[in-house]
Parts: sequence; C-alpha cells; structure tokens
Amino acid sequence: MQVTLDNPASAPQPLSPYYSQVARVGNADGSALLFLSGQIAEGATLAEQTRGVFETVAALLKAHGATLADVVSIRTYLTDISRLEEYGAVRRQYLTGTPPTSMTFEVPRLFRPEALVEVEVVAAVPAR
Repeated sequence: MQVTLDNPASAPQPLSPYYSQVARVGNADGSALLFLSGQIAEGATLAEQTRGVFETVAALLKAHGATLADVVSIRTYLTDISRLEEYGAVRRQYLTGTPPTSMTFEVPRLFRPEALVEVEVVAAVPAR
C-alpha cells in the first residue's frame, strides 16, 4: 500500500496551503482509494455553489484516473438542511449512476462564511 498526498495542477487549487486535496491510497494491483478533502465553491446561490463543488471534485478525480462514477461515499455539509432538495437536484445531475453511500449534515457555518455547502468524497479506482 502506498499513500500519496496531492494537489493536482490540473484542478482548482486549495483555498489554503495547510491541507492536501487528495489522499491516494494505492494497492499493489494498481487499484486505489481516493479520499478528497471537503470542497466548497464560489457562487451566489446554493445551486451555483453545488455545481462548482462537483466540477472541482470531477477535476480532482480525473487527475487520478477516476470519474464521478467511481465515487463510493459522499458526505455533504449544508448550512440550511431545509434546502436539501435544491442541493439534491444538482447532485443528481452529476452522480447519475447507482448512488454512493451518503451522509448529510446541517452545520452552522463552513470554512468560508459565504459557503452554503461543502462536499467530501471517497472514490474507488479500479486497477488498469
């Protein structure tokens, strides 16, 4: 097993230099688990922020040979749980296959005061 921490140059860079966006846990057969740090995005609305989050997640996964179809677990943090359906409508545009395991939490605030949603994922990359 090999662990690699990464901020891929091909994806949006982290908002702070104090964390890595991807932890890749590689296996001898070439398969890997990708643990992505929580992602937030700019936007005036929850839908805009959610689209930005999933675009960033997709770019981070692509940098490691994965896609959104490889996501096996997702954690979502919303500042207003009553807007879950609004978030879910956008999420379903990006996660179109069998849904991953999921947890959703309401939190009073996130890393940036303007953030309405934060998403972290785990993806399983098959051996090539």
